[in-house]
Amino acid sequence: MSVEKVIIIGSGPAGLTAAIYAARADLNPLVISGPQLGGQPSITNEVENFPGFPEGITGPELVQKIQKQAERFGARVEFDEVTEVGLSVSSFRIKTHSKEHEAKAIIIATGASARKLGVPGEVKLIGRGVSYCATCDGFFFKEKDVVVVGGGDSALEEALFLTRFASSVRIIHRRDQLRAGPTLQGRAERNQKIDDSWNTVVTQVNGEDGVESRTLKNVKTDETSTLPIDGVFIFIGHVPNAQIFEGQLEMDENGHLLTDKLAHTSVPGVFAAGEVADPIFRQSITSAGEGAKAAIEADKYLAELEDRAYPGRK
Repeated sequence: MSVEKVIIIGSGPAGLTAAIYAARADLNPLVISGPQLGGQPSITNEVENFPGFPEGITGPELVQKIQKQAERFGARVEFDEVTEVGLSVSSFRIKTHSKEHEAKAIIIATGASARKLGVPGEVKLIGRGVSYCATCDGFFFKEKDVVVVGGGDSALEEALFLTRFASSVRIIHRRDQLRAGPTLQGRAERNQKIDDSWNTVVTQVNGEDGVESRTLKNVKTDETSTLPIDGVFIFIGHVPNAQIFEGQLEMDENGHLLTDKLAHTSVPGVFAAGEVADPIFRQSITSAGEGAKAAIEADKYLAELEDRAYPGRK
């Protein structure tokens, strides 16, 4: 089994940008794509806030361009999924569905997955009215009526952002009070575009080519209703894709990998970038920046390894 200089786990903006920088440093990086090549952008219809594309670009096109750029410099993309990692020694082992790898350094860019409602119609209409990112998709709902599902800080922040575009924003929350902080609640209460539905859950998202209505149920009375709507924005949390690193890398209480300002994790030689370590911004551009940072640090780490292996060599 050959030993790779650096393996990048994940192929979203963080992973592929790390691949560009690692390849330009002559590290010949191997990118293991994960279950979805391109990560979250690959299921985003339009990306209009990534620099360099004044007319906008589709998520899949953006990912393809970054991948092509990485491969131009020598990165290799392997369409596989990591199933197991061993980080107990200086040379790390990575097992996928099809083979086993060894690496001197690892960059983890596995991203995070939006927590889904799990109701009929939700997955079918992702990108066609169902969204998990107001910053990404809010612009497409100008003068539209939308609902926001959730009651935490993220839900209210996104609801307030949506009022820049939408005609109305209704917050749907399963309890009789929000979990968001008082400052955000006050801002939402003062915004005339925002209304709310308490003690209510979405049981179905309806539509063929786009969202047309949502079916609601009052959790106290069990009364159901189906009402027209143009968009459904869901903010009930994100799940970092870091489960295979449990017990090996330090994490916060929500499962995000803990890193320092230079993308170092708790294990020397293992770096993390993007949403797997970012519970705040969750944007393609910030993930790309973190990927560049991780690759630069990985290159420094590998150079230090070589200096220790061959002391005094010039």
